[in-house]
Amino acid sequence: MELLGRPIDETTTEARLDALVQRNAQAGNSVMDVLNLIGGQAEGFLDRLPPSVRMRLNSATEEALRHAAEAAHRSREVVGDGPAWRIRALTTAMGAAGGFGGLPTALAELPATTTILLRAIQDVASEHGFDPSEPGVRFDSIEVFGAAGPLSEDDGANLGFIGTRVTLTGVAMRALIARVAPRLAAVLGQKLAAQTVPVLGAAAGAATNYAYTRYYQDMAHVHFGLRRLAIDADRDPQELVLAFRERAGR
Repeated sequence: MELLGRPIDETTTEARLDALVQRNAQAGNSVMDVLNLIGGQAEGFLDRLPPSVRMRLNSATEEALRHAAEAAHRSREVVGDGPAWRIRALTTAMGAAGGFGGLPTALAELPATTTILLRAIQDVASEHGFDPSEPGVRFDSIEVFGAAGPLSEDDGANLGFIGTRVTLTGVAMRALIARVAPRLAAVLGQKLAAQTVPVLGAAAGAATNYAYTRYYQDMAHVHFGLRRLAIDADRDPQELVLAFRERAGR
């Protein structure tokens, strides 16, 4: 049972809220910088993928998420929490290996990268004082993937979150994965397409994996930072989400 002290004051609440808004704004910009550096116009990347790959990307991503949801959690029993750079280094190396052989190896690397990304999100949840073994936290960790991707113009990202004491069923988790998968597929499609850039496959794979890992770590900090702030400030969570959106110009 979590013991709560006196709620933080309004000045501290506002400062932490502003810091989360700033982190959210910086996250997508860093990814765009990397993608434009390695491939020109980022929005044209998906055109490089074969039509058959684009068609099955959603189903492949949904399957990868289902496996990742359990694998990422199990990995915590083997490897404990560590610094954020460790996971970024791992996904960067995986991206380089995946991009070295072009599209076939990039596709093979996709499920592993999804698992590591989810593990990175769970580590951030733990950093904010939440237990990733809690059903509500595991649910929220997948929901972070539903944040508007860095290439999306949709600023209406779902920043809601649920309480850790809510009982969640397998059906609810499967429904969440089905809802989140299309958004994540759009992001991973950009990554795959970047890895098919002639000559630059390995470099592009490393760069995109680093950028996307950093992006989802930042999104996790926003998501769980808001959740922690609601607890520390003893404020209604949805009230803080609305205040966040107002500051972010959503």
